[in-house]
Amino acid sequence: MKTHLIALLSGILFGAGLALAHMVDPNKVQNFLDVTGHWDPSLLFVMIGALSVAMIAFKFILKRPAPLWATSFHLPQKTSIDPKLIAGAAIFGIGWGMSGYCPGPSVTGLSLFSSESVIMILTIYLGFFACHRLLDRP
Repeated sequence: MKTHLIALLSGILFGAGLALAHMVDPNKVQNFLDVTGHWDPSLLFVMIGALSVAMIAFKFILKRPAPLWATSFHLPQKTSIDPKLIAGAAIFGIGWGMSGYCPGPSVTGLSLFSSESVIMILTIYLGFFACHRLLDRP
């Protein structure tokens, strides 16, 4: 129960940060990517701020033997870059650029009763399903 409560509070904090940074507005993301048109660099400052906080926090947190409310850290074990990773990253980036949503803001948008968020979440899961069907074939 405590783990679920911590996950809920973490999700609410993450969602509030995304909403505060206007990441739930697809136009904000699309204007950031439109470097030859109406470029809006404010998202760059959001990314730099988030990366700075994460880099400092991870430096201290990973010195601990375990997280405060879990028995171990769950970090990626894979360290190589392969074609599957590159293809997945490209598909993710194209989808993000086309829709203006990435998964975090899409989930946050559900709290705002956004139909675009519902469509985005459904298509994300459709992509997961299609990927597993294609890659898990014998």
